[in-house]
Amino acid sequence: MTVTEQLSALSTILAQGGLHSLFQPIVCVSERRILGYEALSRGPSNSPLHSPINLFAVARQAGRLTELEVACRESACRRFSHQDLDGKLFLNVSPESLLEPQYQSGRTLKMLHDLGLSPSRVVIELTEQTPTDDFELLFNALHHYRDMGFSIALDDLGAGYSSLRLWSELRPDYVKIDRHFIDGIHLDAVKREFVGSILQIARASRAQVIAEGIELAEELQVLTDMGVDLVQGYFLGRPQEQPARDIQHILGSPNRELQALGEDGGNLAALLNEQPAVNQNTPTAQVLELFRRQANLNSLAVLNERRQPCGIVHRHSLSDALLKPFATDLFARKPISRLMSDDFLAVELSQSLQQVSRLLTSRARQRIEEDFIIIQNGRYLGLGRVIDVLKLITEQKIQQARYANPLTLLPGNVPIQQCLTRLLQQQRQAAICYVDIDSFKPFNDIYGYARGDEVLLCLAQCLSERVDPAHDFVGHIGGDDFMLVLGSADWERRLQLLQEDFQKQCRRFYRPEHLQAGCFVAANRQGQHQAFELLSLSIGVVQLHPQACAGLDAGQLAALASDAKHQAKAVSGYSLHLIDTAPALHASSFSG
Repeated sequence: MTVTEQLSALSTILAQGGLHSLFQPIVCVSERRILGYEALSRGPSNSPLHSPINLFAVARQAGRLTELEVACRESACRRFSHQDLDGKLFLNVSPESLLEPQYQSGRTLKMLHDLGLSPSRVVIELTEQTPTDDFELLFNALHHYRDMGFSIALDDLGAGYSSLRLWSELRPDYVKIDRHFIDGIHLDAVKREFVGSILQIARASRAQVIAEGIELAEELQVLTDMGVDLVQGYFLGRPQEQPARDIQHILGSPNRELQALGEDGGNLAALLNEQPAVNQNTPTAQVLELFRRQANLNSLAVLNERRQPCGIVHRHSLSDALLKPFATDLFARKPISRLMSDDFLAVELSQSLQQVSRLLTSRARQRIEEDFIIIQNGRYLGLGRVIDVLKLITEQKIQQARYANPLTLLPGNVPIQQCLTRLLQQQRQAAICYVDIDSFKPFNDIYGYARGDEVLLCLAQCLSERVDPAHDFVGHIGGDDFMLVLGSADWERRLQLLQEDFQKQCRRFYRPEHLQAGCFVAANRQGQHQAFELLSLSIGVVQLHPQACAGLDAGQLAALASDAKHQAKAVSGYSLHLIDTAPALHASSFSG
Protein backbone atom coordinates (compact mmCIF):
# COMPACT_ATOMS: atom_id res chain seq x y z
CA MET A 1 0.00 0.00 0.00
CA THR A 2 1.49 3.34 -1.04
CA VAL A 3 1.87 6.32 1.28
CA THR A 4 -0.86 8.15 -0.66
CA GLU A 5 -3.25 5.21 -0.22
CA GLN A 6 -2.48 5.05 3.52
CA LEU A 7 -3.20 8.76 3.95
CA SER A 8 -6.41 8.39 1.97
CA ALA A 9 -7.51 5.46 4.15
CA LEU A 10 -6.79 7.50 7.30
CA SER A 11 -8.82 10.45 6.00
CA THR A 12 -11.74 8.14 5.22
CA ILE A 13 -11.65 6.63 8.72
CA LEU A 14 -11.59 10.03 10.41
CA ALA A 15 -14.26 11.51 8.15
CA GLN A 16 -16.68 8.57 8.37
CA GLY A 17 -16.10 7.57 11.99
CA GLY A 18 -14.82 4.13 11.02
CA LEU A 19 -13.16 3.36 14.34
CA HIS A 20 -14.01 0.36 16.51
CA SER A 21 -13.65 0.54 20.29
CA LEU A 22 -12.74 -2.63 22.18
CA PHE A 23 -12.64 -2.99 25.96
CA GLN A 24 -10.34 -5.21 28.01
CA PRO A 25 -11.17 -5.77 31.69
CA ILE A 26 -8.81 -4.75 34.50
CA VAL A 27 -9.50 -7.07 37.41
CA CYS A 28 -9.16 -6.57 41.16
CA VAL A 29 -8.22 -10.08 42.30
CA SER A 30 -8.80 -9.71 46.05
CA GLU A 31 -12.30 -8.28 45.54
CA ARG A 32 -13.03 -10.63 42.62
CA ARG A 33 -14.51 -7.80 40.57
CA ILE A 34 -13.74 -5.74 37.48
CA LEU A 35 -12.11 -2.43 38.41
CA GLY A 36 -12.65 -1.03 34.93
CA TYR A 37 -11.79 -1.40 31.25
CA GLU A 38 -8.99 -0.21 29.01
CA ALA A 39 -10.32 1.14 25.72
CA LEU A 40 -8.41 -0.05 22.65
CA SER A 41 -9.04 1.23 19.12
CA ARG A 42 -9.04 -0.55 15.77
CA GLY A 43 -9.59 0.61 12.22
CA PRO A 44 -12.27 -0.94 9.96
CA SER A 45 -11.83 -4.72 9.63
CA ASN A 46 -11.45 -4.52 5.84
CA SER A 47 -8.88 -1.72 6.00
CA PRO A 48 -5.06 -2.01 5.90
CA LEU A 49 -5.19 0.35 8.88
CA HIS A 50 -7.18 -2.11 11.00
CA SER A 51 -4.08 -2.76 13.12
CA PRO A 52 -3.58 -0.04 15.76
CA ILE A 53 0.17 -0.09 15.09
CA ASN A 54 -0.34 0.82 11.42
CA LEU A 55 -3.20 3.20 12.21
CA PHE A 56 -1.29 5.32 14.71
CA ALA A 57 1.98 5.17 12.76
CA VAL A 58 0.30 6.65 9.68
CA ALA A 59 -1.46 9.31 11.78
CA ARG A 60 1.84 10.29 13.40
CA GLN A 61 3.57 10.57 10.02
CA ALA A 62 0.67 12.63 8.64
CA GLY A 63 0.67 15.00 11.61
CA ARG A 64 -2.89 13.94 12.51
CA LEU A 65 -2.14 12.05 15.74
CA THR A 66 -4.13 14.41 17.96
CA GLU A 67 -7.11 14.23 15.61
CA LEU A 68 -7.01 10.43 15.65
CA GLU A 69 -6.66 10.21 19.44
CA VAL A 70 -9.61 12.57 19.97
CA ALA A 71 -11.71 10.42 17.63
CA CYS A 72 -10.64 7.27 19.53
CA ARG A 73 -11.55 8.84 22.86
CA GLU A 74 -14.95 9.99 21.63
CA SER A 75 -15.72 6.53 20.23
CA ALA A 76 -14.57 4.80 23.44
CA CYS A 77 -16.51 7.09 25.78
CA ARG A 78 -19.65 6.82 23.69
CA ARG A 79 -19.51 3.00 23.55
CA PHE A 80 -18.64 2.77 27.27
CA SER A 81 -21.61 4.96 28.17
CA HIS A 82 -24.07 3.25 25.82
CA GLN A 83 -23.17 -0.21 27.18
CA ASP A 84 -23.46 1.12 30.73
CA LEU A 85 -20.23 -0.63 31.74
CA ASP A 86 -19.28 -0.54 35.41
CA GLY A 87 -16.06 0.78 36.90
CA LYS A 88 -13.44 3.04 35.41
CA LEU A 89 -12.59 3.74 31.79
CA PHE A 90 -8.86 3.80 30.93
CA LEU A 91 -8.17 6.01 27.89
CA ASN A 92 -4.82 5.89 26.09
CA VAL A 93 -3.17 9.25 25.43
CA SER A 94 0.31 9.77 23.98
CA PRO A 95 2.48 12.53 25.49
CA GLU A 96 3.23 13.99 22.08
CA SER A 97 -0.46 14.62 21.38
CA LEU A 98 -0.82 16.45 24.70
CA LEU A 99 2.09 18.68 23.77
CA GLU A 100 0.86 19.57 20.28
CA PRO A 101 -0.06 23.30 19.97
CA GLN A 102 -3.47 22.57 18.42
CA TYR A 103 -4.53 20.33 21.34
CA GLN A 104 -7.87 21.60 22.70
CA SER A 105 -7.97 21.55 26.49
CA GLY A 106 -11.30 20.64 28.10
CA ARG A 107 -12.70 18.83 25.07
CA THR A 108 -12.76 15.43 26.83
CA LEU A 109 -14.47 16.91 29.91
CA LYS A 110 -17.26 18.44 27.80
CA MET A 111 -17.78 15.17 25.94
CA LEU A 112 -18.08 13.25 29.22
CA HIS A 113 -20.57 15.80 30.53
CA ASP A 114 -22.70 15.32 27.42
CA LEU A 115 -22.61 11.53 27.93
CA GLY A 116 -23.38 11.71 31.64
CA LEU A 117 -20.00 10.27 32.70
CA SER A 118 -18.12 11.66 35.70
CA PRO A 119 -14.42 12.43 35.14
CA SER A 120 -13.73 10.53 38.39
CA ARG A 121 -14.52 7.35 36.42
CA VAL A 122 -11.96 8.10 33.72
CA VAL A 123 -8.23 7.35 33.87
CA ILE A 124 -5.93 9.08 31.41
CA GLU A 125 -3.41 6.39 30.52
CA LEU A 126 -0.16 7.91 29.32
CA THR A 127 1.51 5.66 26.75
CA GLU A 128 5.14 6.44 26.00
CA GLN A 129 5.73 5.58 22.35
CA THR A 130 8.40 8.20 21.73
CA PRO A 131 10.87 9.92 24.11
CA THR A 132 9.50 12.94 25.95
CA ASP A 133 11.83 15.82 26.81
CA ASP A 134 9.47 18.60 27.84
CA PHE A 135 8.61 17.29 31.30
CA GLU A 136 7.44 20.65 32.60
CA LEU A 137 4.84 21.10 29.87
CA LEU A 138 3.69 17.52 30.23
CA PHE A 139 3.52 17.93 34.02
CA ASN A 140 1.28 20.99 33.61
CA ALA A 141 -0.96 19.26 31.05
CA LEU A 142 -1.56 16.20 33.23
CA HIS A 143 -2.15 18.21 36.37
CA HIS A 144 -4.74 20.13 34.38
CA TYR A 145 -6.50 16.77 33.90
CA ARG A 146 -6.16 16.01 37.60
CA ASP A 147 -7.72 19.35 38.53
CA MET A 148 -10.75 18.40 36.43
CA GLY A 149 -11.17 15.13 38.39
CA PHE A 150 -9.40 12.61 36.13
CA SER A 151 -6.94 10.00 37.43
CA ILE A 152 -3.59 9.39 35.73
CA ALA A 153 -1.95 6.09 34.75
CA LEU A 154 1.52 5.48 33.36
CA ASP A 155 1.57 2.65 30.81
CA ASP A 156 4.37 0.23 29.85
CA LEU A 157 6.54 0.96 32.87
CA GLY A 158 10.07 -0.15 32.06
CA ALA A 159 9.59 -0.04 28.28
CA GLY A 160 10.49 3.58 27.59
CA TYR A 161 13.84 5.13 28.40
CA SER A 162 12.31 7.90 30.49
CA SER A 163 9.41 6.04 32.13
CA LEU A 164 10.98 6.07 35.59
CA ARG A 165 11.51 9.80 35.37
CA LEU A 166 7.90 10.21 34.24
CA TRP A 167 6.84 8.27 37.31
CA SER A 168 8.96 10.45 39.57
CA GLU A 169 7.81 13.71 37.99
CA LEU A 170 4.11 12.97 37.43
CA ARG A 171 3.26 10.81 40.47
CA PRO A 172 0.52 8.86 38.64
CA ASP A 173 -2.38 7.15 40.43
CA TYR A 174 -1.70 3.89 38.57
CA VAL A 175 1.42 2.37 36.99
CA LYS A 176 1.19 -0.49 34.50
CA ILE A 177 4.15 -2.85 34.33
CA ASP A 178 5.29 -3.63 30.80
CA ARG A 179 4.21 -7.11 29.73
CA HIS A 180 7.82 -8.14 29.05
CA PHE A 181 8.36 -8.39 32.80
CA ILE A 182 5.13 -10.40 33.28
CA ASP A 183 5.71 -12.98 30.55
CA GLY A 184 7.02 -16.13 32.25
CA ILE A 185 7.48 -14.43 35.64
CA HIS A 186 6.77 -17.75 37.39
CA LEU A 187 9.97 -19.11 35.81
CA ASP A 188 12.20 -16.04 36.10
CA ALA A 189 13.57 -14.84 39.46
CA VAL A 190 14.98 -11.66 37.89
CA LYS A 191 11.54 -10.61 36.67
CA ARG A 192 10.13 -11.27 40.14
CA GLU A 193 12.84 -9.03 41.61
CA PHE A 194 11.93 -6.29 39.15
CA VAL A 195 8.24 -6.46 39.98
CA GLY A 196 9.09 -6.53 43.69
CA SER A 197 11.08 -3.31 43.27
CA ILE A 198 8.18 -1.69 41.43
CA LEU A 199 5.84 -2.58 44.30
CA GLN A 200 8.22 -0.93 46.79
CA ILE A 201 8.41 2.27 44.75
CA ALA A 202 4.63 2.23 44.33
CA ARG A 203 4.14 2.14 48.08
CA ALA A 204 6.47 5.12 48.49
CA SER A 205 4.79 7.12 45.71
CA ARG A 206 1.22 6.13 46.68
CA ALA A 207 0.47 4.54 43.30
CA GLN A 208 -1.47 1.37 42.49
CA VAL A 209 0.26 -1.23 40.32
CA ILE A 210 -1.45 -2.96 37.38
CA ALA A 211 0.22 -6.00 35.82
CA GLU A 212 -0.77 -6.36 32.17
CA GLY A 213 -0.14 -9.06 29.60
CA ILE A 214 -1.08 -12.01 31.84
CA GLU A 215 -1.67 -15.09 29.73
CA LEU A 216 -1.11 -17.99 32.15
CA ALA A 217 -2.67 -19.05 35.45
CA GLU A 218 0.85 -19.50 36.87
CA GLU A 219 1.72 -15.88 36.09
CA LEU A 220 -1.45 -14.68 37.80
CA GLN A 221 -0.76 -16.81 40.88
CA VAL A 222 2.82 -15.56 41.32
CA LEU A 223 1.78 -11.92 40.90
CA THR A 224 -1.09 -12.33 43.36
CA ASP A 225 1.23 -13.95 45.90
CA MET A 226 3.63 -11.01 45.51
CA GLY A 227 0.85 -8.57 46.35
CA VAL A 228 -0.14 -7.36 42.85
CA ASP A 229 -3.90 -6.96 43.11
CA LEU A 230 -4.82 -5.28 39.79
CA VAL A 231 -4.28 -7.44 36.71
CA GLN A 232 -5.04 -7.46 33.00
CA GLY A 233 -4.38 -9.81 30.10
CA TYR A 234 -5.76 -12.44 27.73
CA PHE A 235 -6.07 -14.96 30.58
CA LEU A 236 -8.61 -12.65 32.24
CA GLY A 237 -10.32 -11.37 29.11
CA ARG A 238 -9.47 -10.40 25.55
CA PRO A 239 -10.36 -6.96 24.17
CA GLN A 240 -13.95 -7.13 22.89
CA GLU A 241 -16.59 -4.73 21.68
CA GLN A 242 -18.95 -6.18 24.30
CA PRO A 243 -16.64 -7.26 27.12
CA ALA A 244 -17.33 -9.58 30.04
CA ARG A 245 -19.08 -7.92 32.97
CA ASP A 246 -18.50 -10.72 35.49
CA ILE A 247 -15.05 -12.12 36.11
CA GLN A 248 -16.15 -15.00 38.38
CA HIS A 249 -16.11 -17.51 35.51
CA ILE A 250 -12.43 -16.71 34.95
CA LEU A 251 -11.29 -16.63 38.57
CA GLY A 252 -13.61 -19.47 39.54
CA SER A 253 -14.41 -20.12 43.17
CA PRO A 254 -11.86 -18.84 45.71
CA ASN A 255 -9.00 -21.31 45.35
CA ARG A 256 -6.58 -22.07 48.11
CA GLU A 257 -4.99 -25.01 46.35
CA LEU A 258 -1.92 -22.99 45.44
CA GLN A 259 -1.49 -21.55 48.90
CA ALA A 260 2.14 -21.49 50.02
CA LEU A 261 3.03 -24.66 51.93
CA GLY A 262 4.76 -22.70 54.66
CA GLU A 263 1.64 -20.74 55.53
CA ASP A 264 -1.02 -21.40 58.09
CA GLY A 265 -4.04 -22.78 56.23
CA GLY A 266 -6.63 -20.87 58.27
CA ASN A 267 -8.98 -18.32 56.74
CA LEU A 268 -9.97 -14.87 58.00
CA ALA A 269 -12.75 -15.95 60.36
CA ALA A 270 -10.69 -14.85 63.36
CA LEU A 271 -10.48 -11.32 61.94
CA LEU A 272 -14.15 -10.93 61.00
CA ASN A 273 -16.11 -8.19 62.76
CA GLU A 274 -19.76 -8.43 61.74
CA GLN A 275 -20.30 -4.69 61.57
CA PRO A 276 -23.43 -3.23 59.96
CA ALA A 277 -23.22 -1.75 56.49
CA VAL A 278 -25.22 0.95 54.70
CA ASN A 279 -26.73 1.19 51.25
CA GLN A 280 -25.14 3.61 48.79
CA ASN A 281 -28.36 5.67 48.77
CA THR A 282 -28.45 6.14 52.57
CA PRO A 283 -28.56 9.87 53.45
CA THR A 284 -25.31 11.19 54.89
CA ALA A 285 -27.14 12.40 58.02
CA GLN A 286 -28.12 8.82 58.89
CA VAL A 287 -24.55 7.62 58.47
CA LEU A 288 -23.30 10.44 60.68
CA GLU A 289 -25.82 9.42 63.34
CA LEU A 290 -24.54 5.82 63.25
CA PHE A 291 -21.02 7.04 63.98
CA ARG A 292 -22.30 9.27 66.80
CA ARG A 293 -24.16 6.41 68.48
CA GLN A 294 -21.22 3.94 68.28
CA ALA A 295 -18.04 5.50 69.57
CA ASN A 296 -15.97 2.42 68.68
CA LEU A 297 -17.18 2.33 65.06
CA ASN A 298 -14.27 3.33 62.83
CA SER A 299 -15.66 2.44 59.40
CA LEU A 300 -18.83 1.54 57.54
CA ALA A 301 -18.97 -0.47 54.35
CA VAL A 302 -21.20 0.94 51.59
CA LEU A 303 -23.10 -1.65 49.55
CA ASN A 304 -25.01 -1.68 46.29
CA GLU A 305 -28.40 -3.32 45.79
CA ARG A 306 -26.76 -6.77 45.46
CA ARG A 307 -25.00 -6.35 48.85
CA GLN A 308 -21.66 -6.03 47.11
CA PRO A 309 -19.19 -3.44 48.47
CA CYS A 310 -18.97 -0.30 46.35
CA GLY A 311 -17.25 1.98 48.86
CA ILE A 312 -16.26 2.59 52.47
CA VAL A 313 -16.70 5.49 54.88
CA HIS A 314 -14.06 6.10 57.55
CA ARG A 315 -14.95 8.11 60.64
CA HIS A 316 -11.97 10.46 60.27
CA SER A 317 -12.60 11.07 56.55
CA LEU A 318 -16.29 11.84 57.09
CA SER A 319 -15.44 14.23 59.94
CA ASP A 320 -12.87 16.04 57.79
CA ALA A 321 -15.34 16.39 54.92
CA LEU A 322 -18.10 17.81 57.15
CA LEU A 323 -15.83 20.27 58.96
CA LYS A 324 -15.92 22.60 55.97
CA PRO A 325 -18.29 25.60 56.22
CA PHE A 326 -21.93 24.65 55.51
CA ALA A 327 -20.83 21.09 54.59
CA THR A 328 -23.22 19.39 57.01
CA ASP A 329 -26.22 21.27 55.65
CA LEU A 330 -25.05 20.74 52.10
CA PHE A 331 -24.54 16.96 52.35
CA ALA A 332 -27.03 15.93 55.07
CA ARG A 333 -29.70 14.80 52.60
CA LYS A 334 -27.29 13.67 49.89
CA PRO A 335 -26.59 9.94 49.52
CA ILE A 336 -23.45 8.68 51.27
CA SER A 337 -22.12 7.66 47.84
CA ARG A 338 -21.19 11.34 47.42
CA LEU A 339 -18.72 11.16 50.33
CA MET A 340 -17.68 7.49 50.42
CA SER A 341 -14.24 6.36 49.26
CA ASP A 342 -14.07 3.91 46.38
CA ASP A 343 -10.42 3.20 47.20
CA PHE A 344 -10.89 0.27 49.58
CA LEU A 345 -9.62 -3.26 50.02
CA ALA A 346 -12.10 -6.16 49.99
CA VAL A 347 -10.82 -9.72 50.49
CA GLU A 348 -12.48 -13.12 50.34
CA LEU A 349 -12.98 -14.93 53.64
CA SER A 350 -11.08 -17.94 52.25
CA GLN A 351 -7.85 -16.04 51.75
CA SER A 352 -4.96 -16.72 54.12
CA LEU A 353 -3.64 -14.26 56.66
CA GLN A 354 -0.36 -13.99 54.75
CA GLN A 355 -2.14 -13.20 51.48
CA VAL A 356 -4.11 -10.41 53.17
CA SER A 357 -0.95 -9.09 54.80
CA ARG A 358 0.76 -8.89 51.41
CA LEU A 359 -2.25 -7.08 49.93
CA LEU A 360 -2.31 -4.56 52.79
CA THR A 361 1.41 -3.82 52.56
CA SER A 362 1.19 -3.45 48.77
CA ARG A 363 -1.53 -0.80 49.05
CA ALA A 364 -0.15 2.71 48.94
CA ARG A 365 -3.16 4.31 50.62
CA GLN A 366 -3.96 1.84 53.40
CA ARG A 367 -3.73 3.49 56.82
CA ILE A 368 -3.27 1.38 59.94
CA GLU A 369 -6.38 2.82 61.60
CA GLU A 370 -8.59 2.11 58.59
CA ASP A 371 -10.58 -1.11 58.19
CA PHE A 372 -10.82 -3.41 55.19
CA ILE A 373 -13.86 -5.34 53.94
CA ILE A 374 -14.29 -9.11 54.17
CA ILE A 375 -16.55 -10.74 51.57
CA GLN A 376 -17.71 -14.22 50.61
CA ASN A 377 -18.42 -14.92 46.95
CA GLY A 378 -18.41 -11.16 46.38
CA ARG A 379 -21.02 -10.33 49.06
CA TYR A 380 -20.39 -8.37 52.23
CA LEU A 381 -19.72 -10.27 55.48
CA GLY A 382 -18.07 -7.72 57.75
CA LEU A 383 -14.93 -5.69 58.41
CA GLY A 384 -11.38 -6.54 59.40
CA ARG A 385 -8.87 -4.35 61.23
CA VAL A 386 -5.33 -3.80 59.96
CA ILE A 387 -3.99 -3.84 63.52
CA ASP A 388 -5.46 -7.35 64.06
CA VAL A 389 -3.66 -8.60 60.95
CA LEU A 390 -0.38 -7.20 62.27
CA LYS A 391 -0.92 -8.80 65.68
CA LEU A 392 -1.67 -12.25 64.25
CA ILE A 393 1.25 -12.08 61.80
CA THR A 394 3.55 -11.13 64.69
CA GLU A 395 2.27 -14.03 66.78
CA GLN A 396 2.87 -16.43 63.90
CA LYS A 397 6.41 -15.13 63.38
CA ILE A 398 7.16 -15.63 67.08
CA GLN A 399 5.75 -19.15 66.88
CA GLN A 400 7.85 -19.91 63.80
CA ALA A 401 10.98 -18.57 65.48
CA ARG A 402 10.43 -20.98 68.41
CA TYR A 403 10.76 -23.93 66.05
CA ALA A 404 13.42 -22.57 63.69
CA ASN A 405 16.83 -24.23 63.46
CA PRO A 406 19.20 -22.02 65.51
CA LEU A 407 22.00 -22.17 62.92
CA THR A 408 20.23 -21.72 59.57
CA LEU A 409 17.01 -20.15 60.95
CA LEU A 410 15.07 -22.40 58.57
CA PRO A 411 11.84 -24.01 59.84
CA GLY A 412 12.55 -27.01 62.07
CA ASN A 413 10.76 -30.31 62.67
CA VAL A 414 7.43 -28.93 63.92
CA PRO A 415 6.89 -26.62 60.87
CA ILE A 416 8.09 -29.46 58.60
CA GLN A 417 5.44 -31.75 60.08
CA GLN A 418 2.80 -29.02 59.65
CA CYS A 419 3.88 -28.50 56.03
CA LEU A 420 3.49 -32.20 55.20
CA THR A 421 0.09 -32.28 56.90
CA ARG A 422 -1.10 -29.29 54.83
CA LEU A 423 0.26 -30.93 51.69
CA LEU A 424 -1.87 -34.03 52.30
CA GLN A 425 -4.95 -32.03 53.33
CA GLN A 426 -4.78 -29.96 50.15
CA GLN A 427 -4.19 -33.14 48.07
CA ARG A 428 -1.33 -31.48 46.26
CA GLN A 429 0.99 -33.00 43.70
CA ALA A 430 4.55 -32.37 44.86
CA ALA A 431 8.07 -33.74 45.21
CA ILE A 432 9.14 -34.24 48.84
CA CYS A 433 12.93 -34.19 48.89
CA TYR A 434 15.11 -35.37 51.79
CA VAL A 435 18.53 -33.78 51.24
CA ASP A 436 21.69 -35.12 52.91
CA ILE A 437 25.36 -34.11 52.53
CA ASP A 438 27.76 -36.92 51.58
CA SER A 439 31.11 -37.10 53.47
CA PHE A 440 29.97 -34.47 55.96
CA LYS A 441 31.12 -36.23 59.17
CA PRO A 442 34.71 -36.86 57.96
CA PHE A 443 34.77 -33.29 56.59
CA ASN A 444 33.92 -32.04 60.10
CA ASP A 445 36.70 -34.21 61.58
CA ILE A 446 39.31 -32.76 59.21
CA TYR A 447 38.17 -29.12 58.96
CA GLY A 448 36.44 -28.57 62.31
CA TYR A 449 32.86 -27.82 63.31
CA ALA A 450 33.09 -24.08 62.53
CA ARG A 451 33.86 -24.84 58.88
CA GLY A 452 31.16 -27.52 58.93
CA ASP A 453 28.63 -24.91 60.06
CA GLU A 454 29.68 -22.76 57.10
CA VAL A 455 28.89 -25.68 54.79
CA LEU A 456 25.44 -26.07 56.38
CA LEU A 457 24.74 -22.36 55.92
CA CYS A 458 25.92 -22.62 52.33
CA LEU A 459 23.51 -25.49 51.63
CA ALA A 460 20.67 -23.60 53.35
CA GLN A 461 21.27 -20.66 51.03
CA CYS A 462 21.44 -22.89 47.93
CA LEU A 463 18.17 -24.56 48.93
CA SER A 464 16.44 -21.23 49.54
CA GLU A 465 17.51 -19.96 46.13
CA ARG A 466 15.96 -23.00 44.42
CA VAL A 467 12.47 -22.60 45.93
CA ASP A 468 9.56 -20.41 45.02
CA PRO A 469 8.33 -19.21 48.44
CA ALA A 470 4.80 -18.87 47.06
CA HIS A 471 4.47 -22.63 46.38
CA ASP A 472 7.47 -24.49 47.85
CA PHE A 473 8.96 -25.16 51.28
CA VAL A 474 12.44 -25.65 52.71
CA GLY A 475 13.16 -26.83 56.26
CA HIS A 476 16.14 -27.99 58.35
CA ILE A 477 15.60 -31.36 60.06
CA GLY A 478 18.89 -31.15 61.90
CA GLY A 479 22.61 -31.65 61.28
CA ASP A 480 23.18 -32.05 57.54
CA ASP A 481 19.61 -33.22 56.86
CA PHE A 482 17.18 -30.85 55.09
CA MET A 483 13.64 -31.16 53.74
CA LEU A 484 12.60 -29.58 50.45
CA VAL A 485 9.05 -29.63 49.05
CA LEU A 486 8.73 -28.60 45.40
CA GLY A 487 5.34 -28.02 43.80
CA SER A 488 6.36 -27.54 40.17
CA ALA A 489 6.79 -30.18 37.48
CA ASP A 490 10.42 -29.19 36.83
CA TRP A 491 11.62 -30.41 40.26
CA GLU A 492 14.21 -32.78 38.74
CA ARG A 493 15.95 -29.98 36.84
CA ARG A 494 15.89 -27.76 39.94
CA LEU A 495 17.54 -30.50 42.03
CA GLN A 496 20.25 -30.93 39.41
CA LEU A 497 20.93 -27.19 39.52
CA LEU A 498 20.95 -27.36 43.34
CA GLN A 499 23.69 -29.99 43.25
CA GLU A 500 25.74 -27.93 40.78
CA ASP A 501 25.34 -24.77 42.88
CA PHE A 502 26.31 -26.56 46.08
CA GLN A 503 29.44 -28.18 44.65
CA LYS A 504 30.54 -24.89 43.11
CA GLN A 505 29.98 -22.95 46.35
CA CYS A 506 31.81 -25.59 48.42
CA ARG A 507 35.08 -25.18 46.53
CA ARG A 508 36.02 -22.28 48.78
CA PHE A 509 35.92 -24.52 51.85
CA TYR A 510 38.62 -27.04 50.78
CA ARG A 511 42.38 -26.93 51.06
CA PRO A 512 44.15 -26.70 47.68
CA GLU A 513 45.58 -30.22 47.92
CA HIS A 514 42.12 -31.69 48.53
CA LEU A 515 40.69 -29.80 45.59
CA GLN A 516 43.50 -31.04 43.38
CA ALA A 517 43.11 -34.66 44.52
CA GLY A 518 39.32 -34.55 44.40
CA CYS A 519 39.13 -36.21 47.82
CA PHE A 520 40.42 -36.03 51.41
CA VAL A 521 41.58 -38.67 53.88
CA ALA A 522 39.92 -39.04 57.28
CA ALA A 523 39.06 -41.75 59.80
CA ASN A 524 35.95 -43.78 59.02
CA ARG A 525 33.49 -45.13 61.59
CA GLN A 526 35.84 -48.01 62.35
CA GLY A 527 38.73 -45.62 63.03
CA GLN A 528 40.58 -46.58 59.84
CA HIS A 529 41.90 -43.95 57.42
CA GLN A 530 39.90 -43.77 54.24
CA ALA A 531 39.71 -41.50 51.19
CA PHE A 532 36.39 -39.65 50.97
CA GLU A 533 35.01 -37.88 47.93
CA LEU A 534 34.40 -34.13 48.11
CA LEU A 535 31.06 -33.02 49.47
CA SER A 536 28.01 -33.82 47.36
CA LEU A 537 24.30 -34.40 47.93
CA SER A 538 22.23 -37.52 48.28
CA ILE A 539 18.54 -36.80 47.75
CA GLY A 540 15.60 -39.05 48.45
CA VAL A 541 12.46 -37.97 46.59
CA VAL A 542 8.85 -39.01 47.14
CA GLN A 543 6.68 -38.15 44.15
CA LEU A 544 3.30 -37.44 45.76
CA HIS A 545 0.11 -37.71 43.69
CA PRO A 546 -3.28 -36.34 44.82
CA GLN A 547 -4.92 -39.78 44.75
CA ALA A 548 -2.34 -41.11 47.25
CA CYS A 549 -2.86 -38.35 49.85
CA ALA A 550 -5.87 -39.96 51.57
CA GLY A 551 -3.85 -43.09 52.39
CA LEU A 552 -0.93 -41.31 54.05
CA ASP A 553 -0.27 -39.20 57.12
CA ALA A 554 2.61 -36.79 57.68
CA GLY A 555 4.67 -39.36 59.60
CA GLN A 556 4.36 -41.96 56.86
CA LEU A 557 5.25 -39.40 54.20
CA ALA A 558 8.37 -38.35 56.13
CA ALA A 559 9.34 -42.03 56.60
CA LEU A 560 9.05 -42.63 52.84
CA ALA A 561 11.33 -39.65 52.18
CA SER A 562 13.82 -40.94 54.75
CA ASP A 563 13.81 -44.41 53.11
CA ALA A 564 14.43 -42.82 49.71
CA LYS A 565 17.34 -40.85 51.18
CA HIS A 566 18.96 -44.01 52.61
CA GLN A 567 18.69 -45.64 49.19
CA ALA A 568 20.35 -42.60 47.60
CA LYS A 569 23.16 -42.70 50.20
CA ALA A 570 24.04 -46.22 49.06
CA VAL A 571 25.24 -44.79 45.74
CA SER A 572 28.64 -43.07 45.65
CA GLY A 573 28.68 -39.33 44.83
CA TYR A 574 25.65 -37.27 43.88
CA SER A 575 22.61 -39.51 43.73
CA LEU A 576 18.83 -39.30 43.70
CA HIS A 577 16.43 -42.10 44.62
CA LEU A 578 12.78 -41.74 43.69
CA ILE A 579 9.76 -43.35 45.32
CA ASP A 580 6.62 -42.70 43.29
CA THR A 581 3.29 -42.98 45.12
CA ALA A 582 1.43 -43.83 41.92
CA PRO A 583 0.44 -47.52 42.33
CA ALA A 584 1.60 -48.58 38.88
CA LEU A 585 5.08 -47.10 39.22
CA HIS A 586 8.11 -48.37 41.12
CA ALA A 587 11.03 -46.76 42.90
CA SER A 588 14.03 -45.79 40.81
CA SER A 589 17.42 -44.28 41.42
CA PHE A 590 20.16 -42.66 39.45
CA SER A 591 23.42 -40.91 40.17
CA GLY A 592 25.37 -38.12 38.59
